[in-house]
Amino acid sequence: MKKVCSLDKLPNLIEKLKKDNKRIVFANGCFDILHVGHIRYLEQAKSLGDILIVGINDDESESQLKGHGRPVMQEEDRIEIVAALECVDYVVPFSDLTVENLLRLIKPAIHAKGTDYAAETVPERDIVLSYGGQIAITGDRKNHSTSDIIKKIQEQF
Repeated sequence: MKKVCSLDKLPNLIEKLKKDNKRIVFANGCFDILHVGHIRYLEQAKSLGDILIVGINDDESESQLKGHGRPVMQEEDRIEIVAALECVDYVVPFSDLTVENLLRLIKPAIHAKGTDYAAETVPERDIVLSYGGQIAITGDRKNHSTSDIIKKIQEQF
């Protein structure tokens, strides 16, 4: 799939995009069960620049972050679904528990986070500010979550 970029090819992609003066926005997440909150987060993130790169946690890191039974959907499926979104230019799977290493590599103009954060509480804030990047909070109020969807399915079925 053309939109998926492996970590080893990422430096060349970033070099080309920056040479072409593209404003890069970076967003990340597990995207286990894609819902409207994810869409709004990513569409608003894309509106802030020319290129939206989305980091997606691999299965092992998502399991460590979200706990037993996660992910519900396998990594390859989550990657394909997010890559199919019109607003997403590139998807980069990663295995770290944080996106600190990806941010140091990409150095996006904007690091977009969802509304469960404030600009001051973004864990990677210091890294982004250290290279002159900006933090943007995008999406709607945090009233959608994969965990809530899973819980509702379990209760109803």
